[in-house]
Amino acid sequence: MEIRKVTEDKKQYIDLLLLADEQENMVDKYLERGEMFILDDGGIKAECVITIEADGIYELKNIAVMADCQRKGYGKRMIEFLFSCYPDCKTMLVGTGDSPDILSFYHKCGFTESHRIKNFFTDNYDHPMFENGKQLVDMIYLKWER
Repeated sequence: MEIRKVTEDKKQYIDLLLLADEQENMVDKYLERGEMFILDDGGIKAECVITIEADGIYELKNIAVMADCQRKGYGKRMIEFLFSCYPDCKTMLVGTGDSPDILSFYHKCGFTESHRIKNFFTDNYDHPMFENGKQLVDMIYLKWER
């Protein structure tokens, strides 16, 4: 298993990026300013994009695992890699929808709930967003602190 940084042609991974953030113009808002990593384990299994928001504060903007590779530890491995890759990170934020499975994943990775942005999904996406049959409305922010 190898995790490597992608510095050019990040859009070649757009299909994987869209698993986690299904509207391309929303991905475009952070893709170029963020750092992208891919996890290769006999083929690309996962990716993530992280941005520096302030001194010691990072935000995980996108993390996705191929559908047939989920629940095999790849997402957790990516997050552990980020924690080790950015020793100056005092706080890592991640925003997500109100999905019990996804929230449980982040809690298992050591994140706690921080705050919400009301109506984020309804105000910023051009179509209703759903996760496991439930419409996403608010963005739930979680944080990990060193």
